[in-house]
Amino acid sequence: MIVDLKDTTTSKISKELLRIRQSGGVVALSRVLTLVVITRAGFEEDAIAAANLASREHPCRILVVVEGRRTGPTKLNAQIRVGGDAGASEVIVMHLSGPGNVADESMIAALLLPDAPIVAWWPHGVPKSPSTTPLGRIAHRRITDSAAEADPRKALFRIAAHHAPGDTDLAWTRLTLWRGQLASVFDQLDPAEVTAVTVTGAPDSPSTVLLAAWLTLCLDQPVTIASAPDGSGLRSVRFTRADGDVELSRPPGEVAELYQPGQAVQRISLPQRAVADCLAEEMRRLDPDEVFGEVMREGLKHTNLRSIRPSER
Repeated sequence: MIVDLKDTTTSKISKELLRIRQSGGVVALSRVLTLVVITRAGFEEDAIAAANLASREHPCRILVVVEGRRTGPTKLNAQIRVGGDAGASEVIVMHLSGPGNVADESMIAALLLPDAPIVAWWPHGVPKSPSTTPLGRIAHRRITDSAAEADPRKALFRIAAHHAPGDTDLAWTRLTLWRGQLASVFDQLDPAEVTAVTVTGAPDSPSTVLLAAWLTLCLDQPVTIASAPDGSGLRSVRFTRADGDVELSRPPGEVAELYQPGQAVQRISLPQRAVADCLAEEMRRLDPDEVFGEVMREGLKHTNLRSIRPSER
């Protein structure tokens, strides 16, 4: 069910939502949190689709704040989606326009679930300091996606400069499977025997930089980042040793290969993760991600961002 409300207020939206639920046409589910999505006009449908998929694991109320032009008349147009049009959630899309409409607590207060955690997500347009934005201040978790920015690496370091407990970035979440596989590799390595570490990835991949920063902290030695073609994401991690290199490599596709001296090549499922999967993972935890915080505060400082041409590797 979809209900459109033109030139409305949050009070009217709340009353209409209550009327829809009382009509008995929608099955009431227990909502575990409020997901606030802050995006721009033209990007909202992709964000809603990802949030709906994530809501299958975390039934929630989704508030989508679409920031429009700050010129012209002040107006709030809204759309309520429930039932089959909203997955396991209630979706309220609010299109803001004009100088009088500001995305802050007063704008969404009447629509927040009582006594439920708040998660804020910026799928596009990473703010300079998420924790100090009007909506970031009231959120328990703040999720950004530096990979969606025009300059992902620049966005990542900007986020790091203003990192606060509760912040996270989907570039880090995309590394969960990689970090799990590399942790098992660590069990078979003597760090003292590793003479060099090289992470190969695309220059437009903030996940490549984050993995290098994480390895820098884990191994307490510099990690070199080698370049791969733009758009190819994270490609490989190589540990150089006198007794032979150990390398985890993912060619184009979803299967990675682990090379170890004296052993047959191991093929490992390592797919690129969808936004919905990453979002669902971040919605599982409401406490600060301390490892991510340490990587942002300390690991990035020591990461060697020297790029190497593919022909030099």
